[in-house]
Amino acid sequence: MAEQKIFAGPRIRRIRNAKGLTQTAMAEGLGISPSYLNLIERNQRPLTVQLILKLVSAYKVEPEELHGEAGGSIAALREVFADPLLAGELPGDQELVEIAEAAPNAAAAVVKLFRAYREQAERLSDLSEMLARDGRATSLSSARLPIDEVRETFERRPNYFASIEEEAEAFTTLLDPGDDLSGALKAWLKREFGIVVKVLPVATMPNWRRRYDRHSQRLFISERLSPFDQLREIAMEACLVRMRVAIPAELQALKLSSDEARRLGRFELARYAAHALMMPYQAFQSAAQRSRHDIDVLRSRFGVSFEQAANRLTMLNRSGSSGIPFFMLEVDNAGHRFRKAGAQGFPQGRFGGGCPKLPVHAAFTQPGQILVEAVEMPDGAEFLCIARTLEGPQGAFNERPRRTAILLGCDIGFRDEIVYGAGLPGTPAGGKLAQAASTPVGPACRVCERVGCLARAEPPVTRPLGLDEMATGLSAFDFQ
Repeated sequence: MAEQKIFAGPRIRRIRNAKGLTQTAMAEGLGISPSYLNLIERNQRPLTVQLILKLVSAYKVEPEELHGEAGGSIAALREVFADPLLAGELPGDQELVEIAEAAPNAAAAVVKLFRAYREQAERLSDLSEMLARDGRATSLSSARLPIDEVRETFERRPNYFASIEEEAEAFTTLLDPGDDLSGALKAWLKREFGIVVKVLPVATMPNWRRRYDRHSQRLFISERLSPFDQLREIAMEACLVRMRVAIPAELQALKLSSDEARRLGRFELARYAAHALMMPYQAFQSAAQRSRHDIDVLRSRFGVSFEQAANRLTMLNRSGSSGIPFFMLEVDNAGHRFRKAGAQGFPQGRFGGGCPKLPVHAAFTQPGQILVEAVEMPDGAEFLCIARTLEGPQGAFNERPRRTAILLGCDIGFRDEIVYGAGLPGTPAGGKLAQAASTPVGPACRVCERVGCLARAEPPVTRPLGLDEMATGLSAFDFQ
């Protein structure tokens, strides 16, 4: 009968040490030489079925101890070494396996230490934001991925790029698209660069939104995308080709720290340029003012999606011709916030955007419906918020694509200039918004001190928890 070979050297060493045996003593009990046992413990020789039976007989070892897997420890260690601070330190998983096998207690300690470090980094980040709102700058920072750097850079600055806007206007004049921007862009790409645009089925291009094949000079677009998103992808490619000076210049001005961050920043600037091309500044601003910023009217007039029109409203910040300073937040139904922007930068300090009571989360219960709500911050600042779910790419029958919702907001003082202002509850015609009509929210649970909040998801880092066995509050996290 063929022997089953098992490499379990670190486990044998732990068993021997636990019983206080030397290699010579254990080798004598197993009927093998000390040198052979040494090779086994270094995983240079396998454990055979016969040796396993001798271990069970001589040292009362359970066979499961020798067959045990360190999969859980390896997965946890993989999470540790995926952190940007440690990324690249290990060439592969083999060393993780060796650590988990040879020193499981030490591996567990490393995982525990990493999770404590990550928790403290999150708390420091929350405290940094809280101090920044009070006007006290801090140098607190944590390890960031390139995407984190790009997002923070775009969120902190106004969502307006003057040179790209100028290039987009010149490009529009050149194209003279009329009512068919998509056709004009395809004709221009074919005429100037020999690039042919093709929409491919999911089976042919299952993992891409857009792909440019330099060899065949073809631009492939996924059929998963709506006609509006297909147009944006074509416009992005055209803008990258056309704006070879403006986009790199704006990218350099962002002063991103790595090649990966610059690649992501270039993508965001191309996306901005596509919106500027699809909705020219002056025409869009005039239409927005005439329609009192009715997003559905704007999306119909310019042949774009709700998200694209709402996004464009945050870009109207041209000197001498600026619009209402809207800001935007996009989240998925799990609460992940992955796109924030504003005409004057996203108001992180004043608004936050992390409160679970914001209408953008309630929008998922009413897909396709526009929710209008006034919210009040702890300092009394009020904002008008408009929220709606977005469609996103089309999934197949057996897929579950991520769905997102968008929140468009502005200071409550602009409500009379916006069609949605009339939809606020408790607002008499031409009157002031009733105080009780505003929903009390906070910037984020960790930096919010509202008492008795039924939506609180985390305790505040600024207050000690109030653990009283005799009385409990309405919130899941009572604090003093």
